[in-house]
Amino acid sequence: MLKIDNISKQFGKKQVLKDVSLELNPGERIHIIGKNGSGKSTIFKIITNILKADAGQVELAENDYVGALIENPGFLEYESGLENLKFLGNLNHNYDEQVAMKLMEKFDLDPNDLQAVSKYSIGMRQKLGIIQAVMENQNIVLLDEPTRGIDKEGVATFVKLLDELKQEKSAVTIASHDEIPGLKYDRELLLKNGELASV
Repeated sequence: MLKIDNISKQFGKKQVLKDVSLELNPGERIHIIGKNGSGKSTIFKIITNILKADAGQVELAENDYVGALIENPGFLEYESGLENLKFLGNLNHNYDEQVAMKLMEKFDLDPNDLQAVSKYSIGMRQKLGIIQAVMENQNIVLLDEPTRGIDKEGVATFVKLLDELKQEKSAVTIASHDEIPGLKYDRELLLKNGELASV
């Protein structure tokens, strides 16, 4: 279980988050809606320790493992898609090449394609970002604008994948300002003026 307790974050004079609290339970799917720049990515960056909150705290259970796709995912630009997944998976010593390859095939990415990621389209990069966020059986998954640039078939594959994660009791939080066709949520929250509230 993930618990965010009264998180605040300020950049310069701009208060981006004000006492934001959230609890995410196993198998729950949450949608955080908000305009560009509203602080959605900032919440995810604080959860994953990319940023430090000015106040408040993030609590994770001992067996929680967070996977995340945040803003524009960074990759080894001159390596292939599979090599990138291998590099990222080996950071946590939890890489299973068969799982990575199956996920790539699901999203119509050829695991044997040696093309450098620098040549990937935005949608292809997003697909790779989604894969790295789920390929190690992460039980808490944070996805920031996950379907940006993804084709219709890829979006349908994404929705099916999220349904599988729900059955496996993985908790998923999606931050986006767009509706994703076919995707239903347990809760929808609006981030506005630094505050998170139920829709």
